[in-house]
Amino acid sequence: MEIKALKKLRLYGFNNLTKTLSFNMYDICYAKSVQHRNEYIAYIDEEYNAERLTAILTEVADIVGANILNIARQDYEPQGASVTMLISEGKHKPGAADEDGLLDPAAWGEDIAAHLDKSHITVHTYPESHPDKGISTFRADIDVSTCGEISPLKALNYLINCFSSDIVIADYRVRGFTRDINGKKFFIDHKINSIQNYIAKETRDLYQMIDVNVYQENIFHTKMLLKEFDLDNYLFGTAKKELLPGEKKKIKQRLKKEMAEIFYGKNIPKV
Repeated sequence: MEIKALKKLRLYGFNNLTKTLSFNMYDICYAKSVQHRNEYIAYIDEEYNAERLTAILTEVADIVGANILNIARQDYEPQGASVTMLISEGKHKPGAADEDGLLDPAAWGEDIAAHLDKSHITVHTYPESHPDKGISTFRADIDVSTCGEISPLKALNYLINCFSSDIVIADYRVRGFTRDINGKKFFIDHKINSIQNYIAKETRDLYQMIDVNVYQENIFHTKMLLKEFDLDNYLFGTAKKELLPGEKKKIKQRLKKEMAEIFYGKNIPKV
């Protein structure tokens, strides 16, 4: 979706506003046996390994219009993966890439060197399984932080669709200020009153959403919980038809409690 920019400003020097979009994305499931729980962790580890995550972040960089300067990635034992990508708004010189497709530091222009420490994309994954109740969760933490005119909001819908999450908790904040040529400070350079403004309608229709925004501080927070609940979509290694009616009810209650606790950020006592 288009980012609604303020009227083009003549700036003094570089636009050093820092815009950061952060996600916690959660996938929830029920894995009945120890074997199923282990298989779920193995499945998630393969589906979202460091190589796949790197491909996702590379697409994010392309969507926001950034150059990739460096990539560090790691798969962990027993599970999980991380990728950190250093990016820049500045245009690099033709032929300045090294053999890995990254920029040659000797060919960087001043515009790139000036803000290497401000623009980055990171992702960390946390697959885990409850040792007693059969609940298994996958969490992905993603940060897209840009400096200058490029905006991480452009990648919002792509990232939500990549993970097809049951719960999304998103934060967006603009930090710092930039100046026009007369010295007037600007603490934001685009119009926004909710992260929801930048989420596609077909996605908004799928989720229950809550906003907690602090407008005077340019802080925006949106929580998203998938509306539709079909038990078959939350079972790993077991089909709904294989369960007794009483089991279905208990599993559904456990799943919904887990999702509500994550969405509201607090433990819910048993009724």
